[in-house]
Amino acid sequence: MWGLDIWELLTRGGMVMWPLLICSVLSVAITIERLCYFTVKSTRYSRFQGHLEKLMRTKDIQGADSFVSFHRSPLARVAKTYLSHMTHPSSIRQEAATREASLQLTHLERRLGWLSIIGTLAPMIGLLGTVIGLVEAFQQIELAGGQVQPSDLAAGIWKALLTTVFGLIVALPTLAIFHLFDSRVGSMALQMQWLVAHLNEWTSTASNDSPIVKTSAVPAANTAAGPAPTAQPAVLSVEEG
Repeated sequence: MWGLDIWELLTRGGMVMWPLLICSVLSVAITIERLCYFTVKSTRYSRFQGHLEKLMRTKDIQGADSFVSFHRSPLARVAKTYLSHMTHPSSIRQEAATREASLQLTHLERRLGWLSIIGTLAPMIGLLGTVIGLVEAFQQIELAGGQVQPSDLAAGIWKALLTTVFGLIVALPTLAIFHLFDSRVGSMALQMQWLVAHLNEWTSTASNDSPIVKTSAVPAANTAAGPAPTAQPAVLSVEEG
């Protein structure tokens, strides 16, 4: 770049270039780690939800539990928690699943804050280096009594602007990656909310049983004392299951 290698550029930029170098290394490391994490934990919501719905509609709770245990995504963890509380009331199941979803969001958002911090601080660090470089350049002009060539002033400013350039080079991709990951986390949070709502719907539908109808007859009165009483119709009693 500009006929110089990276080591020469770092040297010309001054001490401020080293914090920028550290920020760039951290940004790359966090990006790789988060990318691997999202790749391992991701799953297609439509496919996962559709297969789980088939199992829940047929009341195959054991099959549904085996299905979600096979996956490693946050959706599977939320569904696993919900199914493990099937013996509890619906409100308890939903509360447990919501708590697990919050825990999974914490794992998804881990280290993303560092990307935001690096993306915000890198341009400021670069600007600080530029200001320091300009102060030093104008100090040299003052010490020389104003007897400087334009080329000397341009050289000092060129060196000072290096830090701003490197600060922007670090900040722009870091902020882009942060917003990309943050959008992914938001989508997964919505998917976990949808899944809990679907689980409530499926379990509520599966637990509704049809009413049971029973027939009981009124015993006949004693006919010895008089004429037989008028026959009474059968009484239908409906018991809700």
